[in-house]
Amino acid sequence: MSSYFTDLAQQYIDGEWRPGTGSWDIIDFNPYDGEKLASITIAAVDEVDQAYQAAARAQKQWAATNPYARRAVFERALRLVEEREAEITEAIIAELGGTHLKAGFELHLAKEFLRESIQWSLRPEGRIMPSPVDGKENRVYRVPVGVVGVISPFNFPFLLSIKSVAPALALGNAVVLKPHQNTPIVGGTLVAKLFEDAGLPGGLLNVVVTDIAEIGDAFIEHPVPKVISFTGSDKVGRHVATVCASLFKRSVLELGGNSAIVVLDDADIDYAVDAAVFSRYVHQGQVCMAANRVLVDRSIADEFTEKFVAKVRTLKAGDPQDPRTVIGPLINSQQAESVSATVEQAVAEGATALVHGATTDNLVEPSVLTGVPAGSELLRQEVFGPVAFLIPFDGEEEAVRIVNDTPYGLSGAVHTGDVERGVSFAKRIDTGMFHVNDGTVHDEPVVPFGGEKHSGLGRLNGETTVDAFTTLKWISVQHGRSGFPF
Repeated sequence: MSSYFTDLAQQYIDGEWRPGTGSWDIIDFNPYDGEKLASITIAAVDEVDQAYQAAARAQKQWAATNPYARRAVFERALRLVEEREAEITEAIIAELGGTHLKAGFELHLAKEFLRESIQWSLRPEGRIMPSPVDGKENRVYRVPVGVVGVISPFNFPFLLSIKSVAPALALGNAVVLKPHQNTPIVGGTLVAKLFEDAGLPGGLLNVVVTDIAEIGDAFIEHPVPKVISFTGSDKVGRHVATVCASLFKRSVLELGGNSAIVVLDDADIDYAVDAAVFSRYVHQGQVCMAANRVLVDRSIADEFTEKFVAKVRTLKAGDPQDPRTVIGPLINSQQAESVSATVEQAVAEGATALVHGATTDNLVEPSVLTGVPAGSELLRQEVFGPVAFLIPFDGEEEAVRIVNDTPYGLSGAVHTGDVERGVSFAKRIDTGMFHVNDGTVHDEPVVPFGGEKHSGLGRLNGETTVDAFTTLKWISVQHGRSGFPF
């Protein structure tokens, strides 16, 4: 068992490790075998305030620090992740129920984002703008927002914490991070430990492990943070956005999805099967970009379905410690029960289960359903588990209509023998991201990432990250003399 679960089961506030003063403990369990990993006394409202006040105190000097000096912290953080990859992998498997494949996928992306954050320190650029007034010089400065609050989810907690924390810090801000209650170490205090060991000054990154039942909206209502970066469900995201808007805070929201992978009549079927199976079942389907719906042109549906079902039956479900395991447990019993209920509801509505996976505790085996009624709400909502809906269609027009018939618009993919046909199809889909001849699950450090409709607000990665965590300030200089009318 990784020492992280004993050493890091605390709050991290103002550069100090200490217990919380909340009224109960969060018990961190291994979702596969139920082993108790850690017990953490939650942070109370006072600790949230202390974390934000510490961040505010530390931020001014950090923003004034030479960006080349700030950059060195992220260079060291990247080296530490590389050196500790085995221990972090172990922690991901234990706390998330992630497989070895999933841990490798998450760590690869986390390192890519840390590499990019090395450059974010140097990314902000000012501008000199023209003026209609003689003698005036308009300077536009790109400056940090100050303090950023980050709320990370349970599915890719290490990656998705780093994805906001690292650039926010690199751009001269301070951060308070609230990880999900099910992943307090991998998504929270482990990140703090890495940056502490990398030499980040105390107070700049604070981690509060807590619960809204204890603190209510204190994390997002606090007057210090100017931006809240939230990754999670659209229901909670709507609340975060509402509170932020009422307080004139900026919110960056990466929410749920109901992505589709579309297989047109001229696709490479074998390749499309591989892409679809990965897009649906990676990390047990607990991925916002996962392909809930697999749409196949009716002319090739029989062949595709046969091969898809055959491949799904090969996916080994079980102990994530076993390197051969592809499907590990869902994060908790509520998720497992919800996914199982979705399968039973679909069958009750008239669907056929081509594969009907069993549920044992938190381990939910893959299911493949076809014949779900076109009007079923199941086809319009996010299913956060290993369940695929196969949907035949007749021609592109019907495919476009089906794909867009959902409140979400995050990701998606289309497979075709004609790349430009695929691009034309992608342009008609109401999503923030869409991929031609690939899977639906992608994230790259320099490409804008985010969704439309209920899938979020704003974008992250590359220049959009700079926009998210900085603001613009106009300073004019009059080198001559202005004329005034009175």
